[in-house]
Amino acid sequence: MTDLRIFARCREGTQPEYLHPAYKSSVKRAPTRPLIALQHTFSERTGPVFGQNAVCESDSDLTAQHAGAPVGERIAVTGCALDEDGRPVRGALIELWQANSAGRYLHRLDQHNAPVDPNFSGYGRALTDAEGRYKFLSIRPGAYPWGNHENAWRPAHIHFSIFGAGLLSRLVTQMYFPGDPLLDHDPIYNCIADEKVKQRLISVFDWENTAPQFALGYRFDIVLRGREATPMEK
Repeated sequence: MTDLRIFARCREGTQPEYLHPAYKSSVKRAPTRPLIALQHTFSERTGPVFGQNAVCESDSDLTAQHAGAPVGERIAVTGCALDEDGRPVRGALIELWQANSAGRYLHRLDQHNAPVDPNFSGYGRALTDAEGRYKFLSIRPGAYPWGNHENAWRPAHIHFSIFGAGLLSRLVTQMYFPGDPLLDHDPIYNCIADEKVKQRLISVFDWENTAPQFALGYRFDIVLRGREATPMEK
């Protein structure tokens, strides 16, 4: 369960509700009883952070994980992990996973009638630097049907997981692309009531981080809490 204190200062309507009937899966997953806040144990308050040495620089390049090059439009996704006052969150573990350019995940449960790319696994990870910055090289994901309602298609999106000191559990969100016509029809994107807040989930085209003749750049900053918090999945 997400640490509820993360959202304590968030204005109502700026975070997804547990129950959003238009997103059918939430009907089964939403809790039917009040949530119970779990206090930190002593070990959780004082224990070390494990796993940072296992993260390699190459883990953030999803285009170079196999012998061949993946199919699709290459993108560079950059951003900063920030706290509510705009200060960088250093050493946060950012994990990313996504569908390939045809809109299919490399997972046994994804039987979507689209090709699997043998040169694209669709996941990576990185640690934020001293300025809270991260960067991934990847392939722009494709849209895919998901059966939630008639002619239901998910917009192109990338999943992000954030974990670091001070969080009881990881925070999970999704990044979308500017100008996607499917956003208006997506119940997951539209489960946030505030129209302005939803825009925080849409990346910004980033000319400065566009690599000439290689990859287009997109920027996606992640604010972990406070009035400007990025909407997170519960």
